[in-house]
Amino acid sequence: MSGIAEYDRLDGVALAALIADRQVTAGEVLEEAIGRAERLNPQINAITVPLYDHARKVAQRPLPESPLAGVPFLLKDLGVLLAGTHTSFSCKLFTDFVPNHDSAIVHRYRAAGLNTFGKSASPEMGITASTEPAMFGPCRNPWNLGHSSGGSSGGAAAAVAARILPLAHATDGGGSIRIPASACGLFGLKPTRARNPSGPDVGEGWGGQSVGHCVSISVRDSAALLDISAGPDLGDPYWAPPPAGPYLAEVGRDPGKLRIALCTSPWNGEPVDADCRQAAEDAAVLCESLGHHVSEARPEINAAQFRDAARILVAANVFATLTNRAAAIGKSLEESDVEPITWAMAQSGRKYGAADYANAINVIHHAGRIVARFFTHHDILLTPSMCTPPWPLGVLSLSNPDTNAFGTAINRSIAFSSLFNATGNPAMSVPLHWTAQGLPVGVQFVAPFGDEARLFRLAAQLEAAQPWKDRRPPIV
Repeated sequence: MSGIAEYDRLDGVALAALIADRQVTAGEVLEEAIGRAERLNPQINAITVPLYDHARKVAQRPLPESPLAGVPFLLKDLGVLLAGTHTSFSCKLFTDFVPNHDSAIVHRYRAAGLNTFGKSASPEMGITASTEPAMFGPCRNPWNLGHSSGGSSGGAAAAVAARILPLAHATDGGGSIRIPASACGLFGLKPTRARNPSGPDVGEGWGGQSVGHCVSISVRDSAALLDISAGPDLGDPYWAPPPAGPYLAEVGRDPGKLRIALCTSPWNGEPVDADCRQAAEDAAVLCESLGHHVSEARPEINAAQFRDAARILVAANVFATLTNRAAAIGKSLEESDVEPITWAMAQSGRKYGAADYANAINVIHHAGRIVARFFTHHDILLTPSMCTPPWPLGVLSLSNPDTNAFGTAINRSIAFSSLFNATGNPAMSVPLHWTAQGLPVGVQFVAPFGDEARLFRLAAQLEAAQPWKDRRPPIV
């Protein structure tokens, strides 16, 4: 292979070390990423807004001291802003939206020397578990091009799985880091609520359910990036408990003997595919072999109340975002502005009142207290990441005319993940299983509120025991 030897086997920390040691330049690493993007993106459609010239200028600047300095990076084309560049939300209403400022988290990425060379694909407004926006077309799973890469951070996951780059920004409001990580065979950690800043434009996303971080090929890249981005911004309405030390230092540290609760039945009652159940059960056996104690248990919530509350919060926020954007460009929100299922969600959000929203907040806060009490008796909760392996393309499209099939697929996608957006607990999907057809299946681990350190220690132990980084899709 031309370019940097073993690029597709190196994580971000390793690439940054090569740059710091002057074995390669940041510009050479960037050109490797761009070359791979130009070769592979036509197959997977993961990058919707290339910023190659922008990144080439940045690569000429001096680098800070940082474990990821000089590493090529993608921002999700949804919710986070990079000054002077288009952010589309995969929605026609944002066709001409070019912000004049950075989001707080993007400012921190730039200060640490990460070099954004593009925006990754997401579904319209981030409201489905697959990335198939009408605006850009479907993002394809590198493991099987006829299948979904997950969502809403599907472009990020597809690009990393294809080894265009080792890690990429992602967000998660109901599973949107963990679902694509599961679908694409990557490590994906959703941090604790408010671990990373959401400002300066908003204080929280989807009533506190949405947070940002990344998908990555290695555990240590995720830890290093969280060290860069974590901590409150001025004016944040609340923030997560401070960590005891750097997250990168937790990688490789002994996690001790953990009390792990195994749960293979989701709260919404959806059926679980045999591969997903097997993935969780095999992970439990692996954990026991590592010295942990595993027993079957799960927190019990009112699933119907929780489902309704989560739907109210998402629909109301989507409706507000769309109507505010329409007003900003001097028009009223119309059905033709969005995809059919987005429109249906917006209309649902229109009908809810202030009391509905307040009650929904109370429901998810109550769920948080139930889960917090659960973790006084257990250190980790282990579940499948999804009820199914990656879906075929089309099922989870926001333009799918079969809304019943869409609804079923959504419920089976978020069945294990969305509760922990509501409760704010950190949770990760770890790539520990592949189907006989070669599709990845992730396993979810959840920790007490504020304890990402415990997840990083366990994840590094699992990574050492059953490595996944060098298992790459056929197109690589």
